[in-house]
Amino acid sequence: MTNQPKRYLVTAALPYANGLKHIGHLAGAYLPADIYVRYLRAQKRDVVFICGSDEHGTAIPIQAIKEGVTPRAIIDKYHGLIKQNFADLGISFDIYHRTSEPIHHETTQEFFTDLNSRGELIVQESEQYYDEEAKTFLADRYIVGTCPVCGNTRAYGDQCENCGTSLSPEMLLNPHSTLSGKPPVKRSTRHWYLPLDKHEAFLREWILTEHKDDWRATVVGQCKSWIDGGLQPRAVTRDLDWGVKVPLPEAEGKVLYVWFDAPIGYISATRQWGIDAGKDWKPYWYDKDTKLVHFIGKDNIVFHCIIFPIMLKLHGNILPDNVPANEFMNLEGDKMSTSRNWKLDMQDYIDDFIKKENGGPQLADSLRYYLTTIAPETKDSEFTWKGFQEANNSELVSKFGNFVNRVFVLMHKLCNGKVPPLHAERMDETDKEMVAAIQATPGKVEKLLEEYRFRDALFEVIMLSDLANKYMQKKEPWIVTRTLADTPGNQQLIDNCLHLCLQVTANLAILINPFLPFTARKMLHLMKVVEKMLDWENAGKLKLLSVGYSLRAPELLFRKIEDAEVREQIEKLQAASAVRQVAEAGVAAGGGVAAGGGVAGGGGVAGGGGVAGGGGVAGGEPVAKAEIVYDDFAKLDLRVGTILSAEKVEKADKLLKLNIDLGSEQRTIVSGIAQHFKPEEILGRQVVVVANLAPRKMRGIESNGMILMAEDPAGRLHFVHPSDQIQAGSGVS
Repeated sequence: MTNQPKRYLVTAALPYANGLKHIGHLAGAYLPADIYVRYLRAQKRDVVFICGSDEHGTAIPIQAIKEGVTPRAIIDKYHGLIKQNFADLGISFDIYHRTSEPIHHETTQEFFTDLNSRGELIVQESEQYYDEEAKTFLADRYIVGTCPVCGNTRAYGDQCENCGTSLSPEMLLNPHSTLSGKPPVKRSTRHWYLPLDKHEAFLREWILTEHKDDWRATVVGQCKSWIDGGLQPRAVTRDLDWGVKVPLPEAEGKVLYVWFDAPIGYISATRQWGIDAGKDWKPYWYDKDTKLVHFIGKDNIVFHCIIFPIMLKLHGNILPDNVPANEFMNLEGDKMSTSRNWKLDMQDYIDDFIKKENGGPQLADSLRYYLTTIAPETKDSEFTWKGFQEANNSELVSKFGNFVNRVFVLMHKLCNGKVPPLHAERMDETDKEMVAAIQATPGKVEKLLEEYRFRDALFEVIMLSDLANKYMQKKEPWIVTRTLADTPGNQQLIDNCLHLCLQVTANLAILINPFLPFTARKMLHLMKVVEKMLDWENAGKLKLLSVGYSLRAPELLFRKIEDAEVREQIEKLQAASAVRQVAEAGVAAGGGVAAGGGVAGGGGVAGGGGVAGGGGVAGGEPVAKAEIVYDDFAKLDLRVGTILSAEKVEKADKLLKLNIDLGSEQRTIVSGIAQHFKPEEILGRQVVVVANLAPRKMRGIESNGMILMAEDPAGRLHFVHPSDQIQAGSGVS
């Protein structure tokens, strides 16, 4: 490679520490970045891989309100969880930092002070929404109203998460504050702005001329649209008490806007890495011989290609060489959405596959493999559980894994478990074609990786294993040894085939390592070689395994994904969607879900076997509850139960005492449904039970759980139950 940089700085978008992240995030930024970095490391290049938690902005205190804790508790919780998720999936950051650290606050304040003291920022007065009851200016996310596009009544002041339209608070119909529920008023406030319009000429030259051919079309196109639309000054401060304080005496009560603060997190993380590693961090941000690459999703293009580069240029830093932003990844025919609970969190995949019995790190590689094959590099893509199963079973198991396993089985059977010699004089054209493929593949993969075409690069690696499978099938060493046992020189033909197949295996370990690192290390174990063999300079060589060297007995690299596992995941997704739809329908119809022994009041949620809890006033309109996160929902142990007996509770007109079969046990549950159902009517009915609710005594009877009921607008209760009869004790998720 000509004009190779002295060093590389690779960043992946800082995820918000306000909740778990899903596989769409993984596919969009973190997995492609990790593939690229692992390749650079194998090339022995000087590279630092930077990421960390974005812990400021309104998303954090909003989540804290939802969970009833402090913002610090939120970031501490999710920083640790997200960091561990990345590690479990093989994402190999050199540092995973935090924007709440003092070094980040210091770095960001220095950055602001430098720009402000040199007159690169301007100060403007503006009218912004203010909550008179809460006595605070409202960030966009603290304002909710009706979307003017789709009519969603819970649209935020910056975006409608139902239709995806970007909004401003002024566009909302009937806006109100999420803090007090009252309509906000406009008040004047003073803020510092970065005048983007002053830098249009620079951006046109740098992006639309210099990078029009080497950046992805989506990136250039989105930047062009913004520039052509006319850039405007953008506030770098806001009225908020959570974030990096503005380092000016006249800016009391203001913090630096998260879009300004977060990308500087790359710099502060590099500073901390330098301290930890005992290295000088400055060349990675100031030396022109450094190649800076940002890996992001397309929703971050403007920040990383227009706003942050202006900041870097003004501050004297290097500019990004490339920003290979990915499109979005959908899930089973719909857009992935945390708010709508239509997602697959990294944590859920780890729990259901990697950490379960018959799991392990190879299943992390199965996910990495599938996400790379469907990477949304040029357009939106779609994750399906059937597609995941097919990719794992038909490609990893049946092609790549099957080839490696056959080689080891035959090597032990036909060559005494040792690497056989290569007899050059007995090589034919088929052998020579296999040699040529071994030597040619690394160059193809390298070129594609340098161009950020990770999907195509992985295809070339799998293609080599496919060619090797066909080569072995054509040579048929198992037939040769069985039918030509007395033929002179027969063993030489077997030796040649298995020698080349073993060299292919060693090459596959090197080539697959950036994509499937756990698999590469398992292959090293089988071959009894050190990790240094994975150096990229060894790719394409034909003497990676020495003649006569003993290798370990074969082990399967991958396992099949069973139909039952796929069904379980699809059912979980559909159940989560059904819960959401029921909730939405309940709100729309004025109905709700009654749980346990109470009577739902006005569409509320009855809790603990008593009267309606927090749902509203009987006969009135439902009161919207605070939004919860998946973690809250996941705490519920919902199971299907069968009503074995039912009887009225003495001196209690509303209560029935139920004996419910939960499969492994029977429970007594007191439920406030006596005015809606006669005991004899509900015998044998299947219900959904909250099985992990703390026991509560009612009329001297200990109630162990609660049943879920839906209440229609007329006040009638209906059982929430499976559509088909299923085994008692079955989980609901």
